Amino acid sequence: MPRVDENGNCRGLIGDLMLPPRAWYVLRRENIKTLNKLRAVADWLEQFDGIGPKTARLIREELARVTSSRKAPD
Repeated sequence: MPRVDENGNCRGLIGDLMLPPRAWYVLRRENIKTLNKLRAVADWLEQFDGIGPKTARLIREELARVTSSRKAPD
């Protein structure tokens, strides 16, 4: 079982995202394995069976966090 933080989130295979295990399950099922692919579907996450508005918001927030940290100046 993956390690979860105090919010019930864990790391998966995409970047440094910390998401609930259920979100990782849906992303894996939908064959979303990269940040680029996740960015491409970010506006339609609620259409995936198993992702509701709250989980979609969490995914988008994590995606924004990871994306902004990668854009930090060297």
